[in-house]
Amino acid sequence: MMAQYLDIKAQYPDALLFYRMGDFYEMFFEDAVNAAEALDIALTKRGKHDGNDIPMCGVPVHAAEGYLLTLIRKGFRVAVGEQLESPAEAKKRGSKSVVKRDVVRLVTPGTITEDSLLEARRHNFLTAYCELRDQAALAWVDISTGAFHVMPVVRVRVSPELARLAPSELIVPDGPSLDHLRPIADDHQIPLTPLAKSSFDSTAAEKRICNLFKVSTLEAYGNFTRAEVSAMGAVIDYLDITQKGKLPLLQPPVQEAEDRVVQIDAATRRSLEITRSLSGGRAGSLLAVIDRTVTPAGGRLLEQRLSSPSRNLDVIRSRLAALDFSVEQAPLVQSMRAALRKTPDLDRALSRLALDRGGPRDLAAVRNTLIQAEAISELCQGIELPELLATAISTLTGFEELLPLLDAALIAEPPLMTRDGGFIAEGYYQELDEARVLRDEGRSVIAGFQKKYADHTGITSLKIKHNNVLGYFIETTATHAEKMLSSPLSDSYIHRQTTANQVRFTTIELSEIETRILNARNLALEIEKRLYSKLSEAALGNAARLNSAARGLAELDLVTALADLAQGENWSCPTVDNSRAFDIVGGRHPVVEQALRQQGGSGFVANDCELSADNGAAIWLLTGPNMAGKSTFLRQNALITVLAQMGSYVPADRAHIGLISQLFSRVGASDDLARGRSTFMVEMVETAAILNQADNRALVILDEIGRGTATYDGLSIAWATLEHLHEVNQSRALFATHYHELTQLAGKLTGVDNATVSVKEWEGEVIFLHEVKKGAADRSYGVQVAQLAGLPSSVVTRARDVLNMLEEGSRSGAGKIQIDDLPLFAAASPAQPKAAQGPSPVEELLGDIHPDDLSPREALDALYRLKEASG
Repeated sequence: MMAQYLDIKAQYPDALLFYRMGDFYEMFFEDAVNAAEALDIALTKRGKHDGNDIPMCGVPVHAAEGYLLTLIRKGFRVAVGEQLESPAEAKKRGSKSVVKRDVVRLVTPGTITEDSLLEARRHNFLTAYCELRDQAALAWVDISTGAFHVMPVVRVRVSPELARLAPSELIVPDGPSLDHLRPIADDHQIPLTPLAKSSFDSTAAEKRICNLFKVSTLEAYGNFTRAEVSAMGAVIDYLDITQKGKLPLLQPPVQEAEDRVVQIDAATRRSLEITRSLSGGRAGSLLAVIDRTVTPAGGRLLEQRLSSPSRNLDVIRSRLAALDFSVEQAPLVQSMRAALRKTPDLDRALSRLALDRGGPRDLAAVRNTLIQAEAISELCQGIELPELLATAISTLTGFEELLPLLDAALIAEPPLMTRDGGFIAEGYYQELDEARVLRDEGRSVIAGFQKKYADHTGITSLKIKHNNVLGYFIETTATHAEKMLSSPLSDSYIHRQTTANQVRFTTIELSEIETRILNARNLALEIEKRLYSKLSEAALGNAARLNSAARGLAELDLVTALADLAQGENWSCPTVDNSRAFDIVGGRHPVVEQALRQQGGSGFVANDCELSADNGAAIWLLTGPNMAGKSTFLRQNALITVLAQMGSYVPADRAHIGLISQLFSRVGASDDLARGRSTFMVEMVETAAILNQADNRALVILDEIGRGTATYDGLSIAWATLEHLHEVNQSRALFATHYHELTQLAGKLTGVDNATVSVKEWEGEVIFLHEVKKGAADRSYGVQVAQLAGLPSSVVTRARDVLNMLEEGSRSGAGKIQIDDLPLFAAASPAQPKAAQGPSPVEELLGDIHPDDLSPREALDALYRLKEASG
């Protein structure tokens, strides 16, 4: 056995080997040590190798999925080695024969299909990157849904595209040629998997793709570059390796263009918290706030659209037209959502069936989906629909043969696994029904035979009995035996045994029933497995149309969910066109607004924003105190843009947005210690990326540029950055700063306007109004914010004194203020304690009071004296 284990393990040195032994997956040697530590399970030993104990650990087969999830999340790859025959079959080759085993699947982050290992509302992309001379391409596939895409890409766009796709695994050619990808993969926390260069050979890749889709040429799917073909071929080859030749059910490749979606880099996605919050989770993100989809496929489509806002005006308008219709047809939308809630995840059910990892419940998912699809189609009969909805509805019909077949064959709630049996409906298959009767009602069947034979022979005392030697037999007394042999069916009775008082017979019919009863359980299960295979073949034979139906249902779910969101949150339909307008009236931050509502706070203060690039100021220079809401204002306008170009209503009273090609946001920064970058260096790297890439269709959000270095250095960098945005990039931009000197540029640069966040001072305290208006702030109110944060009052007072002196010196033209010019804070040191002070008047009065000696009247008088003494 260990020789077999070592032989298999040698083929998969980089993976943990799950070696099937009965009801457990066992691991040995270094695999056992690593797995025991990662899974927190007991490490034992079994036998010896080279004189040393062999470490061993194991996990139960029935619970393996949970352990697989833990290992995958911790960066392991797992080779699943199964038994390919039973022990009984192995013994036929000899008593010492070892059961045949081999790896049936290599589990990696990008190739998992089990529901328990996947997030229902997220795609799980496996991505391949290929460079060929002056060409490069990305191909990505989700084997759990069959989605397959490819696009050409230049090297500078690799990082933003990986940020958009957020793949679980990235395949690259083995060797140092793509070393530049490692820091990108590390930055996005994507496992990098080297693959032999032969897997990326474009000629072999083309044959691989054609064989998979059974076509003679790829021209039907598009005109692909060699790099695109190589990347697609590498994905298919990797799937062939990991799935051991059992390829998933992939849809034909969809070719995407680089300019199809808005370019959003990784830093901007993190800053705006589009699909993930800064903590890394879904909660607190824009996606979590707007997700009202009721199906997993609809949730995945929402994340895809939100991650990839469109730049195609026709596509955006088509989505908004469908949304307009849905908002107006509230009763129809609610009926559709009620049906969609009952719709299972068809894509993933089909994928599991194709990989032979499915079960009866996946067939039931196909059936239940088609039932709801039919109901939704009937709801829309006779209604004139927008093009997008009409196309989606058209995919839901045409299953007149498959649906009745599955509906008749399956019970309402089938078990998860085929081996559990009991999923085929009664009355569907006669042979199965008979096997079940024998399995469940064997005693009554034998009783029926006993009555039949008693009637034929006229012997009422005739019995059918059973023992382990004869099996089932007919027993009668010796006196009745002659009568039995003289009956009309005497030729049917076969003598088996005579005892002192009894004679025993059997019949061919009884022997057959005996065999059938004894084998009824296995027979019933085998029949159900055969029927399961036929039903799976029928479903997979309709795979193309079922995939179309799944996409149609996801589209319907997304449109109706966005309509429900728009009505519930009072959002409005944006105007999106080819102009360079950016006019938001009454805009709100959807995440902050919801958080305020949940906390029971005051309502969100809506604000306008107009960046009129064609005939006004394309850049707003925003000043105002910390905590006043500048960052919220910046982010909300960026998020409104994302929502509008994904085809959604927006949180504003009115919005007019000229198409945005790129979205850049640099709001906040932190150290990147792993790369040796300070906070200021991170800030400068992100700013450089914006200034080097932004075009005149970009929307740029910048906050506090230059604050990480000395005052004059930072001011000069911020000044030059603002001028570059205005003169070179010519982007629409919101530029927040505490450098009030920059407000002077509004009078010199025609495309720059000043705006500020309003505050109100009251008795030395600052009140944030969160209102954005035209104009410039005269100061930042930093000392007041420090007081709100809880700094000691002595520190706040001292800071206020120093600030006043600095400002007076600046206004007087005294030049650079010297520290020696400022009186130091006079605080008592631990070595020189403050002089002791005498008791206060209140303390003196308290010393004269003896509570136990006071009458009620005297106590009241004492209280009045204390009050007078305290002032």
